[in-house]
Amino acid sequence: MSRPIIAIVGRPNVGKSMLFNKIAGKRLSIVEDTPGVTRDRLYAVSDWAGYSFSVVDTGGIEPKTDSELLKYMREQALLACEMADVIIFVCDLRTGATAEDKSVASLIKKYGKPVVLAVNKADSTGVTDPGVYEFYSLGLGDPVPVSALHGHGTGDLLDECIKHFAAVEDEEDDGRISVAIIGKPNAGKSSLVNKILGETRVVVSPIAGTTRDAIDAEFENEHGKFLFIDTAGLRKKSRIDTRIEAFSRLRAEMAVDRADVCVIVIDAQEGLTEQDTKVAGLAHEAGKASIILINKWDTIEKETNTQKVYTDNLRADLKYMAYAPMIFVSALTGQRVTSLFPEIVRVYEESRKRISTGQLNSLLADLTMRVPPPTDKGRRLKIFYITQVATAPPTFAAFVNERELFHFSYRRYIENGIRAAYGFEGSPVRFAVRQRGENEG
Repeated sequence: MSRPIIAIVGRPNVGKSMLFNKIAGKRLSIVEDTPGVTRDRLYAVSDWAGYSFSVVDTGGIEPKTDSELLKYMREQALLACEMADVIIFVCDLRTGATAEDKSVASLIKKYGKPVVLAVNKADSTGVTDPGVYEFYSLGLGDPVPVSALHGHGTGDLLDECIKHFAAVEDEEDDGRISVAIIGKPNAGKSSLVNKILGETRVVVSPIAGTTRDAIDAEFENEHGKFLFIDTAGLRKKSRIDTRIEAFSRLRAEMAVDRADVCVIVIDAQEGLTEQDTKVAGLAHEAGKASIILINKWDTIEKETNTQKVYTDNLRADLKYMAYAPMIFVSALTGQRVTSLFPEIVRVYEESRKRISTGQLNSLLADLTMRVPPPTDKGRRLKIFYITQVATAPPTFAAFVNERELFHFSYRRYIENGIRAAYGFEGSPVRFAVRQRGENEG
């Protein structure tokens, strides 16, 4: 299942973004540094009480306005409500429950989603301000006093949110593999989805950026059940000069988060660009199983070893995604498009593979015998044991005597040894180093 989504909404200037930053700042996930990847601050992944979830910040909702920008911000926020599993509705203790708050409350109630009412700017501690009780008039249940500035009450707020996560996680898993088709504008993503579906479900146009929103399409064949998510092209941030484009990027990032597998579409005619590297980095950073799909291969003049040379060049430029298989297709003619399905299934299964602790430590003994752990100023690294702590992406924890001795190069050697033994093709591998006392070995 994809992570539950929390949308933070409310009228302008009630402290939504500050609360978003406070919640996003609690992020505990293991994350690798990836070249060229920057996260739009409208969206983040966080953890609380053992739950991982996505949190979305939105612009202020003005129920009545003639401003085109404010109208768009309202639409953006309501769209976030539609996509969310839980809504945090933020109000301002200092202004009390305003008529605008009541109008916004009426708007978000229509979505039938669980709503947690946060009364912000309750900066004093130890006693509940009597003004909080005024917010019962909104009809959204018990208000939770918080201070986004100081962090007071945010734990209570998240406790209320996660009460609603069980319903999300208990949804029946029908075996579908969710696949996000991502890439820069005009790389042929929509044409690819249309060729797969055999019908025109997504508008295809040579004008970059025709697909503004993420579009879902179900598909089933002999390889299994799939949910394809076509996304708006991910532009360079310098070109995101309107709120519409910023939110299109947000939706694309959310599509990546929802996906089990990402198919990164590259235009064969243009070759790998800086923006392609950033798009690929989003999938890598999110820990998603990935396939690199080179589209429009029919337009390339072929010579001896053309595909090999192209592949070698791509591998050199995408070193951090050496695990991702590449396929060469033409969405226009349908050439080799069917080869995508077994690759999707393969990388999906690889990303969910689990290796027993016993197998890992037998491998560890062999690896450390071949290349002994490094020493530094007379101290030698000791790796007590390795265990797999998660799948999708496969995540391993190594327990060592001193974290500082586990240098990057030796960690990479161990990672490469694990890959050589157990594969994990198509999936990033995460590695955490945890220090233990010598007496625990």
